[in-house]
Amino acid sequence: MICEWCEEGIVAESRDTVFWELPDGKLSIEINETPSIYCQSCGMNYQSEETVKAIEDQLYLIDTRNMEKKLSYGELMSKPRLLKRNYFDFSNN
Repeated sequence: MICEWCEEGIVAESRDTVFWELPDGKLSIEINETPSIYCQSCGMNYQSEETVKAIEDQLYLIDTRNMEKKLSYGELMSKPRLLKRNYFDFSNN
């Protein structure tokens, strides 16, 4: 795997804390243990496009009115969905 930031090949999978704004823009949350990629060359810690899409889709599909301010990635992804899929995503993914 190659780092998307510096294009070096010294990367490793990791878990990191990220901060995410809810779709309505009223609150941001802390998501712990988020799958991440760490580059040993440039020190950047980032999330893959797949992880970003999974988080964004989940936040659109769950009830965020009483969302905790801190939770783990696993807790977020296990919350019950109001819809089966994100019908507002018109990308080919």
